[in-house]
Amino acid sequence: MKAFLVRTLLRASALLPLDLSRACGRAVGRLLWWSRSSPRRITQRNIDLAFPELGPAERTALARRSLRATGELVCEMGFVWHRPWDELRRYIVDVRGDDAVVEAKHQGQGVVILGPHLGNWEVAGLYIATLGDALALYEPPHMTALEALVRSARGRTGARLAPTTARGLTTLVRTLRRGGVTCILPDQVPPVLEAGENSVFMGTPCFTMTFASKLLQRSGARAFFSFAERVDKGFRLHFVPADEALYSADIATSLAALNRGVEACLRVCPEQYQWEYKRFRTRPLQDDHYAHGRAAGDHP
Repeated sequence: MKAFLVRTLLRASALLPLDLSRACGRAVGRLLWWSRSSPRRITQRNIDLAFPELGPAERTALARRSLRATGELVCEMGFVWHRPWDELRRYIVDVRGDDAVVEAKHQGQGVVILGPHLGNWEVAGLYIATLGDALALYEPPHMTALEALVRSARGRTGARLAPTTARGLTTLVRTLRRGGVTCILPDQVPPVLEAGENSVFMGTPCFTMTFASKLLQRSGARAFFSFAERVDKGFRLHFVPADEALYSADIATSLAALNRGVEACLRVCPEQYQWEYKRFRTRPLQDDHYAHGRAAGDHP
């Protein structure tokens, strides 16, 4: 029943013009704010940690804008997943920095795109798949009835999907070594201790995945950060070459560069980052920034 409702809502929202979908999303964001929801609490906590240089009123204003942007993301997803790619592509009103990606491809290098939870990463992923032989590791959704929809939506510009298994990783490395492309979300908190290390992000230590750093070491691919900024009438795509420190064999150096790269991206449009995600978690737990009753504005 839940999957049916999700599919119905996505198809219904796909019928709306993009501007109207976003307007609905902003209304959802206002409800999240005024209901004093968990997303509001987490967003405020994250913004307090990430932007100590801002005054309380500025941080509150940013948190409110962030929840509205999250609502926009949710409500425009039907449009992004169900509209034909030829139509959706017309809403990509600007692309910046992709010439460096094209040059790397011309030189026969594999390319790893690091796409943080910023703007609309689904749009970025669809565009990236048009740049060449694209393979993405894939983890089935919790609602298995949505798996066919997700695979169809994400694969409609040519991307191949491989399972998040040892065999899938081997296929990914081979694809990159022969000049292919992949896209990774670099700011997910890994589920197990062996998959990450604590590294500073926005001035605060948090558990950071080592997968991207190790993949670059194994494949010899070039890395770029990318995101689809939500702008008037559509999206602006950004491609930014990664700092050379990201390729370091020293994992601490590499992870620090990874987090600096994500930070540089989100500072372009900080309200469009997924601040309702508990990004500042550490493993093993050092300081629970999200403990029940911890007030926004309280710093460790």
